[in-house]
Amino acid sequence: MESPLNIDRIDMSPLDFLNSNGEVFAVFDERTQDSGNVSYGWAVHHERRFVKTAGAPDATAFLPHIERVAWLRNAVVLANSVQHEALVPLERTVESPHGPMLVYKWVDGELIRVPAARRSDPDSSYQRFRLLPLPELLAALDSVFDCHRVICAAGWVASDFYDGAMVYDFQTHTMALVDLDLYRHGPIINDMGRMFGSSRFMAPEEFKAGATIDERTTVFNMGRCIHEFVATRADATPSVLAIAARACAPEPDERFQTISEFYAAWHSAWRGAVDITGIDLTPAAAERQSGQSLPA
Repeated sequence: MESPLNIDRIDMSPLDFLNSNGEVFAVFDERTQDSGNVSYGWAVHHERRFVKTAGAPDATAFLPHIERVAWLRNAVVLANSVQHEALVPLERTVESPHGPMLVYKWVDGELIRVPAARRSDPDSSYQRFRLLPLPELLAALDSVFDCHRVICAAGWVASDFYDGAMVYDFQTHTMALVDLDLYRHGPIINDMGRMFGSSRFMAPEEFKAGATIDERTTVFNMGRCIHEFVATRADATPSVLAIAARACAPEPDERFQTISEFYAAWHSAWRGAVDITGIDLTPAAAERQSGQSLPA
């Protein structure tokens, strides 16, 4: 009998298929997101997977089903064009009557984003992440920035990036990025006015119809990560804060012009901000990705 992990097409709903061929141990639906997508934690052959679908075609949601399907197919293109240790591997795409079913490797960890009402809760993943020892926090952000260096090098620009895309494993000290479905090959023109995303991370041009969205917008998004998680710390260094200030300049021309330029400055600043002697800084920095030495 063919393994359910080797099937390319099914003639039933994704949930019926998953229930018939394994155990659904988690459901992520309208209670955790408003797009209309429905995702599942699925255990099969004693291994866990994360399965993402566009939900039922007749489900009422923020986005119409046809658009949800299109963004999932966009996620497949991104997954097939970019590789980085922070990106969760896409193992398979299965076609169903509800659209594509994306089967990802499961990663342990906690979503950094929490509801606004819980953001000040010291037990929340958001606060525990912000209060990590500085070397660990900066290493986690380094993984986010290095991943975007690779993504932008492949021609993509960020869209709808915020802490809801960040999953951190507090036990293994590793960062994973998820839900990058709305990333697009850039530059693009803002045809929405206010684009999708969290205002805590968005650049000014993401609120202006007709504005150009390009790599400098992604630079702003990354700079906001520094502001969000590092800027209020007493041990934040001027060099790291200066990187954030330039990255988040209101005018795109005043920012770092590429993610590679931002990352080189960041990499130099944060390595000089902490004593890394004897510390296992996971994940690796850009040298392993590019084979080139960056400032240290």
